[in-house]
Amino acid sequence: MLSSSSTTVKSLPLKKRLCFLLKLVCFVSSVLIFCEFLIYYVVIFQCRWPEVKGGAHMDEKETSTSVLKAVILADTHLLGEIKGHWLDKLRREWQMERSFQTALWLLQPDIVFILGDVFDEGKWSSPQAWADDVRRFRKMFKYPVSTELVVIVGNHDIGFHYEMTTYKVNRFEKVFNFTSGKLITRKGINFVIVNSVAMEGDGCAVCRTSEAKLAALSHKLNCSQQKPNRSNKRCSDVEKLPASEPILLQHYPLYRKSDAGCSGEDSAPPEEKNIPFKEKYDVLSQEASQKLIWWFQPRLILSGHTHSACEVLHAGKIPEISVPSFSWRNRNNPSFIMGSITPTRFSLQKCFLPYESRVFTIYCAAGALLVILILAHFQLLTPPFYFAQRLISKHKAV
Repeated sequence: MLSSSSTTVKSLPLKKRLCFLLKLVCFVSSVLIFCEFLIYYVVIFQCRWPEVKGGAHMDEKETSTSVLKAVILADTHLLGEIKGHWLDKLRREWQMERSFQTALWLLQPDIVFILGDVFDEGKWSSPQAWADDVRRFRKMFKYPVSTELVVIVGNHDIGFHYEMTTYKVNRFEKVFNFTSGKLITRKGINFVIVNSVAMEGDGCAVCRTSEAKLAALSHKLNCSQQKPNRSNKRCSDVEKLPASEPILLQHYPLYRKSDAGCSGEDSAPPEEKNIPFKEKYDVLSQEASQKLIWWFQPRLILSGHTHSACEVLHAGKIPEISVPSFSWRNRNNPSFIMGSITPTRFSLQKCFLPYESRVFTIYCAAGALLVILILAHFQLLTPPFYFAQRLISKHKAV
C-alpha cells in the first residue's frame, strides 16, 4: 500500500512536466502555423476586387458579363544556384508560393500577368540550372484550369541588351509561350505583350524581329478601331480585331527622369527617389517610349523592373503603373495589383502581402513569452519577486 502511494507521488511531477512540454509544443506550433500559413489568408482575405463603373452607353448586364478579373505582379526573382543561398531560397520561395496560392484560392482571378524578371539568374544560368529554376517556378506558381497565366520577359530572364542572345530568348519563349508583339484578347480586351529588353533601337536581330511584330500588330489594331463606314485601302485586307484600346504589358517602364513624382507607402525610399534613371537600363529610351505610345495609343501601361510602385501620366492622358516586386527579398511590403477590366474601362486596386517586419515582431514577442513561461514554470522568476516583497515590507516597517 505504501509503495503504490509513493509511486503515485513520484509520477505527479512527471505528468506535470509532460503536460507543460505539450503546452509548449502547442504554443510553438500555433505561432509557426499562423506566421507561415494562416497569416496569408488573414491579410489577402481583406483584399477586394475594385468595382468598374459603367458609362451611359453600358448597361448593367453588359458590364457584369464583360469584366475580366486580372492579377498583375512583377519581379519574383527566383534565386539561382550561383547567388542564391539555400536558406534564402527556402524562405523567399515559401513566402511567394503561399501568397500566390492563397490569392488564387481566395480571389479566383481569370488571368494572372507576371511582368518579367521571373528568375534572378536566367541571364547566365546553364541549361541544367535553367531547368531546375523552371521546375521550381512551376511548383510555386501552379494554377487551376479556370485561371490563365501569362509571363512577360525581363532583363534577368534573358540578360540586358548586351547579354541577350537568340538562344536565351528562344529558351524563355519555349517555356512560357512568350512572343514579343503578341496580342492576347480576352472578353474583348486587347493586351499587347512587349519584350522591352529588345527595344534598344540598334537594329539587332532580336530587336528587328520584335519591332516588326509590334509594328504589324499596331497596324491591325489601328485598322480595327476605325469606323466601318470609313474607306481605307490600307485596312481592306487586314484581319479585324476587337476595337478596344489596348493595354501594354512590359518589364521596363517607359521613360521618366526619376521616381521623384512617385508617392505611396510602397514607392521608392526617399533617398532613392531623386536619383536620375538611366535610359535603356532603368527605363526605356525616350525614342522607344514615344514609338510605343505612337504605335498603340494604349489606355493603360503596366510595367515592373524598379521594384517600387509609381504612377505616371504620359502625354497627359495615358497612365502607367509600375508594379512593385512580389518578393520579400526586394521589399518589406510586397504587393500585387487586382484589376477589373472591361473593353472600355478599368479599375485597379492594390493588395498588400504580410509585412515581413510584422512577422518578425510576432516571432520575437512569442519567443519572449516562451522564455517567461519556461522561467516561471521552473520558479526561476520567484526569487526576484520575493526580494521585491521584502524591500517593500522593510520600507513600510520604517
